[in-house]
Amino acid sequence: MKKRVIDGVEVQRSSGNVFADLGLPDADKLKIKSGLVIEIRKAIRQQELTQQEAAKRMGITQPKVSDMMRGDFSNLSERKLMDCLNRLGYDIEIKVRPTSDPVGHVMLAIA
Repeated sequence: MKKRVIDGVEVQRSSGNVFADLGLPDADKLKIKSGLVIEIRKAIRQQELTQQEAAKRMGITQPKVSDMMRGDFSNLSERKLMDCLNRLGYDIEIKVRPTSDPVGHVMLAIA
């Protein structure tokens, strides 16, 4: 990434994945999980569910909902997060397509 200085502060353009920018392992996985959690949080708020109600609908415990609302989703798999969204009334579509790159990428597109 190219760095530059703005007002005396060195800045660097993001790759589009903050987890990769921070050098975290499994950055693509973390980006997908965080996107799913953002949508779960939106759904809980839009449906005006308490954490207890949301937990019951999603089939997880209230403490896990609390963790999720605070941004801690380390204890939930991508599959479980997708299941939570399904249980909140959301469809999930997974598309597989060839890539021109040597290695494919995993992306999350929110409609």
